[in-house]
Amino acid sequence: MAVLPFDDRDGSLWYDGNLMPWRDAKTHVLTHGLHYASCVFEGERAYSGKIFKLEEHTTRLFDSAKLLGMKIPFTEAEINAACVQVLEAEGHRDAYVRPVVFRGSEMMAVSAQATKIHVAIAVWQWPSYFDPKEKLKGIRLDISEWRRPAPDTAPTRAKAAGLYMICTLSKHAAEAKGYADALMFDYRGLVAEATGANVFFVKDGTVHTPIPDCFLDGITRRSVIALAHAHQIPLVERHIKPEEMSGFSECFITGTAAEVTPVSEIGPYRFSPGKITETLMNAYSDQVRKG
Repeated sequence: MAVLPFDDRDGSLWYDGNLMPWRDAKTHVLTHGLHYASCVFEGERAYSGKIFKLEEHTTRLFDSAKLLGMKIPFTEAEINAACVQVLEAEGHRDAYVRPVVFRGSEMMAVSAQATKIHVAIAVWQWPSYFDPKEKLKGIRLDISEWRRPAPDTAPTRAKAAGLYMICTLSKHAAEAKGYADALMFDYRGLVAEATGANVFFVKDGTVHTPIPDCFLDGITRRSVIALAHAHQIPLVERHIKPEEMSGFSECFITGTAAEVTPVSEIGPYRFSPGKITETLMNAYSDQVRKG
């Protein structure tokens, strides 16, 4: 299947305060963000022309930039308006929205405090993250060899580009084995998350999910927790040991891209998508489409 390159597309994107032709949005190869991962970003989705949880995503973008010592040269309100502007300019009703903040090319060294902070926002149509037929029966996850770092070794509360290096390695390795994704443990050997989504388990009618103390507390994760409470489904946030996965009946992952996706397999552990997963999957689908 032919892949449409992201640097060669029609349309417009927002770059440093202005809409510009998509193909003209260029940056130099000696950009600090490329060499030293001084880059943060967000992943957002629009449903029926409205970006879900836009304000929460923008706030997290600013928090991530602050953690990396970058001051975004726009207000949160300006970034919110720019996201809507690009969505409307592209004419998409259902789409993916990617704001990105990165250091420029004025300095090329570890210390680069005089670099300009750039902001770009792109929007494109994007189908379900996983194959729809596979998603309904539950996707299969490998177990990654890489672990989520300790919070005193990396800015784990930031949605920062550098933290995704091990996610790419993990997902590539999983896909090479025929899996859809990989589950990552944390630096203690506890269950953490998938490469781009949080994970939930079900046992005896109660939902269990890891405490996000060394990985992102996803916006979709928080939405699903709220939906569980609204549907009076018991939910516990706690540390989960890998061997506990043998006692869970259901499993699903959550994220802007993944939405709510059932899981049938994680390494040697097996699950059956059930009533609680279905309830939360449908409730989330209803919520995003109602705005």
